[in-house]
Amino acid sequence: MTTACKWLDQLLLLSIIVFQAFHETCQARHRSGRKPDGDMTLWIDRQQIKMFSGVEMEIYAIDEGRVVPYLLDPEFENKLPIIPNEVSYVNFTWKSGVKKYYYDFFLLKSFDESILKTPSITIKKQGRVPKRQKEFSVLLPCSGNNSGVAQFGIGLMIETRKNKPLNGTPLQLSLRKECAVRGECVSRAHDHHFSASHTDKPNPGPCPDGYLGPPHCKKALCYPNCMNGGNCTAPGVCSCPPGFQGPYCEGAKCVVPCVNGGKCKGNNICRCPTGYKGNHCEIGRRMSFHQTCTRQCRNGTCQPDNTCHCDPGWYGKLCKSVNIKRHSHKISLMCRNKADAKL
Repeated sequence: MTTACKWLDQLLLLSIIVFQAFHETCQARHRSGRKPDGDMTLWIDRQQIKMFSGVEMEIYAIDEGRVVPYLLDPEFENKLPIIPNEVSYVNFTWKSGVKKYYYDFFLLKSFDESILKTPSITIKKQGRVPKRQKEFSVLLPCSGNNSGVAQFGIGLMIETRKNKPLNGTPLQLSLRKECAVRGECVSRAHDHHFSASHTDKPNPGPCPDGYLGPPHCKKALCYPNCMNGGNCTAPGVCSCPPGFQGPYCEGAKCVVPCVNGGKCKGNNICRCPTGYKGNHCEIGRRMSFHQTCTRQCRNGTCQPDNTCHCDPGWYGKLCKSVNIKRHSHKISLMCRNKADAKL
């Protein structure tokens, strides 16, 4: 069987597993009648599933405090395709919901370290499952020394706050990962490309490092994923929408900086602390009758931090000093009016 045929078979098999997972998840939710937000849930990132199978959806491992049935099938591991060379991590998302759960990754092991290094995770091996939705990754680094397929194991225990295991755990899976030395990977992709269809057709071989999505290998990889609507335009490079900045578009951008402890929300709008308002938190709200400054503001407004916000044309700690340039015209008019009154 050619590599192209093997790749298509793997995609077909994974697509079947995806739809089976989706069907069982829907059935479980229908039987329970529960809303999908209240209990322990663990699923795989939808973008990665789309890269593997072409189907944009999430695959659940634990759904509403219940390990999904297909994971408990003894034949499940044999149905899974080999993780391709160009996939170096798998993203998971999880949350505990209204209950408290604790986790323990008791097994992270490569059974052939000459091909695949020991897998690792981007969180601590033991801890509490976050209450709100949070992402972590299982990293699968190839050794770079040898090409081949290595087997690796992952074990996860989930317990309640009373040290009772979640039904269906511990989960322990044995998976397979393909690794290829860079030179061999490029050469093999080159050979497949021309032997299959000259120059204008899809390439069924491994993609270059940093790209996914055979047959065209046009999907760039960014880790973490680009945030706030950013696009991954090249491996590890995010193109951010207006109002956001940072390597992963994680930071809001304000041309005029926020003051008085405000935080930028994006598009030059700040989230202000109590007692302040305005696009940049530059205005202090007027104090209630029982909130006053230690010393009275003469030409301004008392602020929550016991300082004065001066009216236009005034400055100083108590707004007693006048800005001559701004008030010169007003003062000259006042003097002229007084002189006219005396006449």
